[in-house]
Amino acid sequence: MDLRIGTSGWSYPKGRGTWNGVFYPSPRPRGFDELAFYAERFNTVEVNSTFYGMPKPETARRWIERTPATFEFSVKLFQKFTHPTMFRDAVRAQTPEAGAAWLDDLAAITQGDVDLFKAGIDPLWSGGRAGALLAQFPPSFTATPGALEYLAWLLQTFEGYGVAVELRHKSWSDRFDETAALLGAHGAAWVQIDEPKFRFSIRQDQLPGVGPFCYTRLHGRNAAQWWRHDAAEDRYNYCYSEEELRPFADTARMARALGKKVYLYMNNHFAAQAVVNAGMVRTLAGGLAP
Repeated sequence: MDLRIGTSGWSYPKGRGTWNGVFYPSPRPRGFDELAFYAERFNTVEVNSTFYGMPKPETARRWIERTPATFEFSVKLFQKFTHPTMFRDAVRAQTPEAGAAWLDDLAAITQGDVDLFKAGIDPLWSGGRAGALLAQFPPSFTATPGALEYLAWLLQTFEGYGVAVELRHKSWSDRFDETAALLGAHGAAWVQIDEPKFRFSIRQDQLPGVGPFCYTRLHGRNAAQWWRHDAAEDRYNYCYSEEELRPFADTARMARALGKKVYLYMNNHFAAQAVVNAGMVRTLAGGLAP
């Protein structure tokens, strides 16, 4: 069970890229459970909902009840910790009358935020059902002294949770030794990502990566719709070929040979293409279906 391959999220009920009628049946049998159905076919999932709202322990307990004892959940850190602008925009959309000073105060991270998030995911960690804690940063998060200081604080705050850090701006790979040393000091993994590459994009080598475990995310290569699209889901409308997936399978095998646990998640979720590619890369890496 040192090879964990799945998708980023399991519920995509709307839009042109819905999973209904593609991965999930349509119409659905009475009492159909998406997560239970998914967990019969994969041994892990990356939870996206915790990025958009603080997790609740009762929700995590229900996830545990609906999946096998060997199934693992990797959890994305709440956006307030990694995407402060997005957090402000979300609050402003709900309360358009809010003033800038009030928004700034609300966006300031407190110990209460940390405690609330940890309490929400505690059933997974205390119950032995946790994978990694993903801290996904946007391209605007660059390797400035302030960002390095904040990242050090975040890693210390969540040390022991198996943090995987996704960095997208090339300033981090330009300062490879410094970035790797910071992550390594806190036992964190440097997430290997695959996505369309632009002038400012991080540069990575698809090797097993920095840290005690290997964490890889594949977002697709739809460069034409990455920044310009009618709907956000269009960005992830991409299906990898076997040739494109083979290097990631090779990396997974290399990491396992080094004694590292592997987490690999497909985020090209449009029309369940992530499901198809997760199955393909699992086969290429030598993994068996659960």
